Parts: sequence; C-alpha cells; structure tokens
Amino acid sequence: MTPEILLHLEHVTRTFGKADRLFTAVKDINLDIHNGEFVALLGPSGCGKSTLLRMITGLIAPSSGIVSYRGKPVEGVNPYATMVFQSFALYPWLTVLDNVMLALEARDIPADEQKTKAEKLIDLVGMDGFESAYPRELSGGMRQKVGFARALAVEPELLCLDEPFSALDVLSAEALRGELMELWTSGQLPTKAVLMVSHNIEEAIAMADRIVVMGKEPGHIVTEFRVELVQPRQRKDPAFEALVDRIYGAIAGHTEPEAKEVGTPPGTPGMTRILPRSSVDELSGMLEVINQGAGHYDLYRLEGDLGIEMADLMQTVEMGEMLGFVDVKEGDIHITPLGQTFAEASILTRKEIFANRARRLPMIRWVMDMLHSAPDGILPWKLFYTALSPEFPDELAERQLDIAIDWGRYAELIDYDDRDQTLSLDPSDGKTVATAGKSA
Repeated sequence: MTPEILLHLEHVTRTFGKADRLFTAVKDINLDIHNGEFVALLGPSGCGKSTLLRMITGLIAPSSGIVSYRGKPVEGVNPYATMVFQSFALYPWLTVLDNVMLALEARDIPADEQKTKAEKLIDLVGMDGFESAYPRELSGGMRQKVGFARALAVEPELLCLDEPFSALDVLSAEALRGELMELWTSGQLPTKAVLMVSHNIEEAIAMADRIVVMGKEPGHIVTEFRVELVQPRQRKDPAFEALVDRIYGAIAGHTEPEAKEVGTPPGTPGMTRILPRSSVDELSGMLEVINQGAGHYDLYRLEGDLGIEMADLMQTVEMGEMLGFVDVKEGDIHITPLGQTFAEASILTRKEIFANRARRLPMIRWVMDMLHSAPDGILPWKLFYTALSPEFPDELAERQLDIAIDWGRYAELIDYDDRDQTLSLDPSDGKTVATAGKSA
C-alpha cells in the first residue's frame, strides 16, 4: 500500500521580476512527499532548491502551478510545515529557553504549557542544562540544535531543512547528523516527513530514503534515486559508493556542444549562460590534479582528493567545460588536449590560452564589444549592470558582472577602476581585442 501523500507539487514554476525582466528560478516541478519519508533535494548552486523549499513552506507563492498539502492548496504560510535554516536564525537577546518558547507563543500555546513543552524539546535535542544560555555562549552545533528544538516546538508534520549543517565544522556537522537520524529512525521526532535541501551527496545518501536531483537554468527535476541501504549507513560500503557515483553523474550531466555550453550574449535570442562562481586559481589546481593522473577522474574521487565541497567543485568543473579544458560524461571528468596544455604551461602562456578561450564566451565578448563601441573605450559599471538586469535578478546580475571582470582582468582583456567604477579595455590588449574576439 502506497503511503499517504502529504505534499503535492504540480507543474510548479517560480519567476522573479516584472514582465520585461523575468528570471525563472524553477520551472514545471512535479513532486510528492509521502508520510514517513525522508527526502533530500540535491543539485548544483543556482538550481532553485531553496526557492522550492520556500514555496513548500508558504514563505513565497508559486508563479504558476499548485502547491497543496493533504489535498488543499497552500495559501500563505503552510501551518503543517516548518523550516530550519543554515544560518541558525536565533534571536541573540533571548535565552535558549526563550527562543524555543517564542515559537510556541506564536502558535498560541497556553502560557502555562510553553515552558514545559520547551524544556522537553531542549532535552530531546541534547541541550538540557543550557536553558538559560544565550546564543553567543553556544557553539555552532549547539545553536543549530536550538534551531531544531524551536522548529519542532510547533510539532510540524513536515520538517524542512535548508542545508542545516553547511555552516558547521566537519565534526559538529557529522555529530548533529547522527543525532538527528537517531531521533528520526527511533520515531522520537514529532514529524511525519522530512525534506532536506543539501549540496552534499554523501550526506543525502546517509540520511534520506529518496533523493531528488535538480538541474539549473532554469531549476528542474532531473531524476530521482531510491536509497535502499539499511540504517545506519556505512560510507565505505561499495553500494554506498556506487550510489554516490551515480548521483554525481546525474548532477554533473555531460558536456554539451560548445554553442550550447557557452550560450548567447545578453540581449540576444537564446539562453545567456550563467558564469560559474569559480576562479582561475581553482581551475588551475583542478586541472593540475587531473593531469597528474591518467587524464581523467571520477568526480566523486576528485571531490575527496581536492578536499572541497561538491557545490564548489561543480562550479569549477562548469568553468572548465565552458573554456574547453575538460569534458564530463557519466560522472567522469576528462582533461582535453587544450586543458592539458594549460595545466603544463608557464604563467604567461596560461594567460594567453585563457585569454583566447575567454574571448569566445558570450558574456566576456559582450562586455568587450560594449567597450569597443564606446567613444573613449570606457563605460560605467552601472551601465553594464542595468543592461544585465532584464536577464537576471539584481544579485545575480551583479555577480555575473563581477565574475566577467575577474576573468577579463586575468586574461588582460578588461580593466576595472574601482575609484570611479568604470570598465575599459585593458591597455595591453587595446581595442583590437574586440575584433580578435569576433574572429576567434
């Protein structure tokens, strides 16, 4: 018998901005969460995981589609769901006990019951003895425990976790994951289902019954994986490692043909690709590690050997794909001949190779063409930001421009003067660089 459906999402889409400057965060999402399930949402940065969680909890409404709980549309804040944030979100002027009691007060729990309920929850999460402590006196892991206690105070049917361990150090995160799973598997949590957003594949496999993998541009569901491993799960188990590899492959996808991989310039038909949040130093380090081996790497192994999070690695991998330095297929990353040349080159030769490839990227080329057409080759940062605003939300438009400037400065294609916030063509390359970019 199929467990009862608690949450139902049907063709859910969320856009931001006005009609002339819409950005689609997630598109056409269909998802059910059943009674008794622990579901994890995985995907690269910018795929809309947190946006989806906020629609489910009713903090924002979908632009189209239906979010329903127990068959009824969610209108306003979802009374059956509550959220634990990655940033703890405790009130610093309140004690541990008062922070937890505040959630009970908001739900109109009688005053004489609030203290008793709060103390039981504080004890449940292992914070007994710290009732009178203030958040500043607690470690990150302890503060997040208080966040869990406060979320559980209202006895939600659906507990939503937005990367709840990402702000913690490795040991604290591991300990808190174990304690949460102990409470969940023993039935001590007053919840019927858990939905967790994560960027950590191993974390998701260790905790969830089902993993939903999302892709981006716009955010969409790529595939799902059922986790049939018994609890507690062992990360060195071959079945665990095989599942990590399969999920990594689903998230990384495969390298597209160059025209699709790099996208189109802003303001033209087609998709403007978002420049990944990575640097030349991070890219160089990754290429050097791959090149030292057989020229290819399992992405799961590469994450461990580089000692970085999956979310950061995927940004660097995407940067390498855009520049033609790596190819990705079935969870493996392969260094291309050009990438190998870059990895083995001197500092100056690397800059030349990077410059030649960066000129091909529509976002960089668009900036250079704008500067080339300016009478004195200089334009204000604000002009580019305003031009990008119809394509992206404000924060993303600013980030895209900053990344383009960083890459352009390394390549000695673009210069930026922070004093008057203006962009110009790099003097070492001159205005001829735009023409070279067009013919490259």
